[in-house]
Amino acid sequence: MTEDLARGSRRTVEVRPTAAQAAYLRRGLGETGGKLPLFDRDGQRYRVQTIRTCITQGWAKPWFSNSIMPDWLVCRLPKAGRAAVAEAPGPPTIAMPGAAAYSGAPRIRGHARELQLYLERAL
Repeated sequence: MTEDLARGSRRTVEVRPTAAQAAYLRRGLGETGGKLPLFDRDGQRYRVQTIRTCITQGWAKPWFSNSIMPDWLVCRLPKAGRAAVAEAPGPPTIAMPGAAAYSGAPRIRGHARELQLYLERAL
């Protein structure tokens, strides 16, 4: 391995988005112009590191600067981001009896935790 690198050979490493990055990028698929959100579905702000890594990899592009909140990164989803999301495995689907299938890893808070415990006992 080190001999190959010493001779000047180049290895191509395929980089795929992490689960957090893929979740962020997927949110732009249904938006007009591919606008990526500032907040997740729970109302929590996406980590700046997640957004910056997506920009560095070419999966997200800065769209415009926000004069009211200059530290917020408003981005859009380019073709490379769409391709990365298409290749990334989606979140698991959890089937709940009597309810529609829920896709994604839930954040368990308050009554949701009680519901999860109830469903675990019921199954």
